[in-house]
Amino acid sequence: MAVDRPAFRVLGPLEVGPPGRPLRIAGTKSRILLASLLLDANRAVAADHLAEILWPLSRPRSALANLRTYVSSLRAVLGATGGARILARPSGYLFEVPAGQLDVLLFEDLVAAARAARAGGDAETRGDAASGTEGGPEAAGRAEDPAGLLDRALALWRGAPLADLPGSPLWDARLESLAGLRLSAAEELTALRMERGRHAEAVAGLRGLLREHPFREDLWGRLMLALDAAGRQAEALDAYAAARRQLVTELGVEPGAGLRRVHADILAGRPAAEAAPPPPVTVPRQLPPDVPDFTGRTGTVSALTRALSRERRPPDGPPAVAVVAGPPGVGKTALAVHCAHAVRRAYPGGQLYLDLGGTAPVPADPGELLAEALRALGTDGAGLPPTTRERSALYRSLLAGRPALVVLDDAADAAQVRPLLPGSGCAVVVTSRRRITELPGALQIDLDALTPAEAEELLGRIAGADRVRREREAAAEILRACDHLPLAVRIAGARLAARPGWPLAVLRRRLADEANRLGELRAGDLEVRGSFGRSYRTLPGDAARAFGALGLLGARPLPGWVVGAVLGRDRADDVTDALVDANLLRLAGTDALGRPRYLLPGLARCSARELAGGPGGADGTDALARVLDGWTVLAGSAMARLPTTLFSLAPAGEPRWRPDGETAASLPADPLPWFDAERETLAEAVRLAADAGLAGAAWGLAAALVPYFDLRCHFDEWRSTHRAALEAARRAGDRGGEAAMLRGLAQVGLYQDRYAEAGEMFARSRVIFRELGDARGEAVSICGLGAVNHFRGRHVEALGHFRMALAIFAALEDRGGEAYVRQAVGRVCLVLRDLGRASAWLGGALRLAREIGDPHREACVSMQLGRLHDLAADAEEAMRFQGYALDIFEGLGDRHCGAYALQNLGGLQVTRGDRSHASAQLQRSLEIFQQLGDRSGEAAAVQRLGELYRSAGRTGLARDYLHHARALRQELRGGAGGGIRPAACAPPPGR
Repeated sequence: MAVDRPAFRVLGPLEVGPPGRPLRIAGTKSRILLASLLLDANRAVAADHLAEILWPLSRPRSALANLRTYVSSLRAVLGATGGARILARPSGYLFEVPAGQLDVLLFEDLVAAARAARAGGDAETRGDAASGTEGGPEAAGRAEDPAGLLDRALALWRGAPLADLPGSPLWDARLESLAGLRLSAAEELTALRMERGRHAEAVAGLRGLLREHPFREDLWGRLMLALDAAGRQAEALDAYAAARRQLVTELGVEPGAGLRRVHADILAGRPAAEAAPPPPVTVPRQLPPDVPDFTGRTGTVSALTRALSRERRPPDGPPAVAVVAGPPGVGKTALAVHCAHAVRRAYPGGQLYLDLGGTAPVPADPGELLAEALRALGTDGAGLPPTTRERSALYRSLLAGRPALVVLDDAADAAQVRPLLPGSGCAVVVTSRRRITELPGALQIDLDALTPAEAEELLGRIAGADRVRREREAAAEILRACDHLPLAVRIAGARLAARPGWPLAVLRRRLADEANRLGELRAGDLEVRGSFGRSYRTLPGDAARAFGALGLLGARPLPGWVVGAVLGRDRADDVTDALVDANLLRLAGTDALGRPRYLLPGLARCSARELAGGPGGADGTDALARVLDGWTVLAGSAMARLPTTLFSLAPAGEPRWRPDGETAASLPADPLPWFDAERETLAEAVRLAADAGLAGAAWGLAAALVPYFDLRCHFDEWRSTHRAALEAARRAGDRGGEAAMLRGLAQVGLYQDRYAEAGEMFARSRVIFRELGDARGEAVSICGLGAVNHFRGRHVEALGHFRMALAIFAALEDRGGEAYVRQAVGRVCLVLRDLGRASAWLGGALRLAREIGDPHREACVSMQLGRLHDLAADAEEAMRFQGYALDIFEGLGDRHCGAYALQNLGGLQVTRGDRSHASAQLQRSLEIFQQLGDRSGEAAAVQRLGELYRSAGRTGLARDYLHHARALRQELRGGAGGGIRPAACAPPPGR
């Protein structure tokens, strides 16, 4: 056998120069630096990386300068040894050395040459590295057989690599890789010796390997076969006894099926030739190709590769496990494969890829998956144990001491994954659409969609960056329609790439229609619909029904009780959890009650809507009706806690579904924050009901929102919800709903000075209420007609309407309605300066309000009484009544009417000459009007402040305020603003 004498030797203590006469390299730091460069020979090593090895605990400020000094010293000592040299590179240094002059490189080349020769290749073509020479044509004829090459390779090892140096965690991956390659080379050499009948040599080699790896059952089996083949049956049986004793004593397990089979063959006296030795170690390289246009996710890639890296893990520690979970199409497999490729060189034991089929109708059986893995590791059919437990044990045994990387793609759950976890030194990355949190110590990565910038970059890589840049707005809309999911973006890009003549706007228009979006997102064998469909098939029955129904509920986050509503159950936390764990429903924060809210993302919602009417889907209309009942019940309960709910209307009959008592009871005493938080969701619910033809639900919920809309001046949403519900009621022939919505729209028109429109709608609602025999509804509409006439200056007609309404309320014994009408009549009398009659009517209204316990009506009447005393020149009483009204409004939390009381008090204080207090009150009222969007109140407050400043001689400031007030009034007359209210805040019907 040729004797190799490389000049640089790290497979043992560090040595440089001829064997027996090594060069003296002084200083530990210099030796560590040289070792680091040799481990990465012929590759540039970053200066920062070298500095971290040299100063692992605390790097000095002069680290890079010191590093240059050490490099200079090494160059001086090494000279031209072995034809090597240290070269400077922009990022660090490179140690250039011929392969035959560094034992590490020579070892790797010899093993590769042996494997090539054994596979039938010509070892002569290996050249200099295999022959150990520096070059020359004569090397080609000096190749040896595989056993000789492996002998030479293993002879290079003089002990543990760099045994004389302190070591570094940054060396671990490289050293472990070398150790794994040495072990596999030794196993292959043993197999060759067995094949050639050199049993004694095989026995010696196997005993050496077992001293290092005492729990490797395959090595024990080979030892027994070698002893038996050498005629040493007793020693072979004794070896089995020793192996069993060690396994039972140390690990508490019996020998596996393979070792027991070898023992049985020897006991039966079968010739060794009939019990063929185990095949040489197979190194699987099963990773799918990396994604060439993998885009973004820098932080996630860094976290996952760091978790899979072997640099900072002990070789005998537990396997590193990472679980990548996310919704369909988010790129879980692409991420896992990309990161696996980044770290694969650190796993010389091989890379296994197993498709677990977690979203298939029947997920793959762990036992079958283990059989697939064992075959990849070289175990043939006869050697496969019959049970999953035994296969799992053999799988761990084969991977013990040989670091391997395992990718488990599309896992169903933890139970499917556990038998596939290898032993120490390995790493596993699991992908799943479900969150698998039951694996101890696993890194959990919840993969979300790409950022808009990342999605745009990916689309540009596929469809053309210039093309995307030219139509950036259309591209952004396409990406939003794709939810920024990589699968959808890839399909969109592929469609654009296939149609280079298309403007991006063509695909944007097609994707804008949610009903057809999934059909558009298909290219070849790639489709979004199928991806979501596979997730849907894995859902339990109730979860599948709920998913389909949730797709009908719009794009806004929803509270958890909605899941119960679509299923007709009080509570459905288990179903919600199942949808969240399946990554189909996303947690989207908490609501005003401190409870979780959930969102069905866009493409998931499109899929759910398709499935809602399909086989096994929920009855979408019934589910939506129950959700609307829930919203109406909660809105009604919250409405009852508002300061005023006069003239509220609702459909007759009980709701078919109510939220559980805990949800209803959790509504706060002050419902305004709840309404504020749910406002857009409630308005969307009205529109959904109208579109679905659920007229009663639509107008019932719209009517329940009126007191809140009134209090907050949300006139645009008031109008839009009522218009949608009105059309639905008309389509359904629901006359009661039509009347209620006409009355509500009339009230908005009244607030916004559209008196003709308001009067027409009040009149139409009155007719319908009368035809339906709804006396109360008719009286409410008549009150509206009275208010219209009052604000248009038709006071006689107004009084006629109010007296007519009063008679109806009295007949119905509706004392709240009667109190309102008495106040309204008193207000008209004030305008007519009939103070005596005004006092009588307002006094009656005040008594009724107190008798029925309506503090809000009491406060409204008190403001009118303040106006009465102001007209009667009784400033003290006027101030007292206005202050009393303000106290009530503030106690009720009605900032809006309170602002009118503040405005009235400010006006009285101006009259009294108390400009300082007047200014403060008017400024406070102005701020509230501006916050609530009441442009009419704002105009009145600004006008009064202007007049105040003019009376104080501050002409410049007064001019600015009066100019602003005039502009606000012109804006309101143009229909742009939020409603004119009378100065004394005597609101129309509803207040």
